[in-house]
Amino acid sequence: MSSLSAAQSAAKKTALPMLSSLSSLTTIVADTGDMSLIRLHQPTDATTNPSLIYKAALLPEYKPFVEEATRRGKEAGGGEGEVLAGSLDYLSCKIGAEIAAIVPGYVSTEVDARLSFDTQATVEKALKLIDIYKSLGVPSSRILIKIASTWEGIQAAKVLEARGIACNLTLLFSLAQAVACADAKATLISPFVGRIMDWHKKADGVDGYEPKEDPGVVSVTKIYNYYKTFGHKTIVMGASFRNKEEILELAGCDRLTIAPSLLSELSAAPGEVERKLDPAKASWEGPELKMDEASFRWMMNEDAMATEKLAEGIRGFAKDIVKLEDIIRTHL
Repeated sequence: MSSLSAAQSAAKKTALPMLSSLSSLTTIVADTGDMSLIRLHQPTDATTNPSLIYKAALLPEYKPFVEEATRRGKEAGGGEGEVLAGSLDYLSCKIGAEIAAIVPGYVSTEVDARLSFDTQATVEKALKLIDIYKSLGVPSSRILIKIASTWEGIQAAKVLEARGIACNLTLLFSLAQAVACADAKATLISPFVGRIMDWHKKADGVDGYEPKEDPGVVSVTKIYNYYKTFGHKTIVMGASFRNKEEILELAGCDRLTIAPSLLSELSAAPGEVERKLDPAKASWEGPELKMDEASFRWMMNEDAMATEKLAEGIRGFAKDIVKLEDIIRTHL
């Protein structure tokens, strides 16, 4: 072996994993409800959704949680619909409480997606979730209430934030949604990088994009620059990644929520990660946007991707809630 190749080999062995380098630039969030994987990767925060809770509920080790949630739902009383709702709320919070004992930061718990177009019902459901968390010994300061970024959901977040309850606005695909969330003083938004790319791949008839030209990466970069230019405090957390290249292209974003498979890939790959997003270098050409309901709905109407992916995401989460209800029914 030549001295050069020996030196390269030694450098490779001592190089920090990409995940460690990325963690120095961006807060890492685990996108899973599986506590064994959260323990493995040790993220700062963790986020769940109905799909992830459903997958967790299928695991044998979570059966006691399902049984306890069902018992709690029965004890609360009411008809089958109320028992199911109460059981699901408790199950989501119970899993969230277990995760909160592992991670030092936020845990995101999602409101029933079927309430996405009902502001008052979303507020009421969020308050119920916070009360359950309190009963489990988890303060509201550790919880992000996750709400779909519909106009109604964003207005619910505005009410909750004013009451000191932090919100994570999810299923976000457009600047219109991001601006409305900032106006509502939302604590955090979750723009879905991979799903944006999925739509454009199909629309453009291509297999993929160069990382910096990836439509999802471009969208999050645009939102990040807008927020930093105008001093919005809302946290930008890129989500729904399809590959590690998308993640690396957003290094420096406030937060990135990453699936366990990609966390493992980043942990196994050595190398220093280059900062791509920097608040000191953020720039935006044009004025700050003013967003009312009419402007929001028009901008969404003109954005086929955002409209379609938002609706699709709500339908998908609603289907997984029904699947969770079916699991609960087997214990009733």
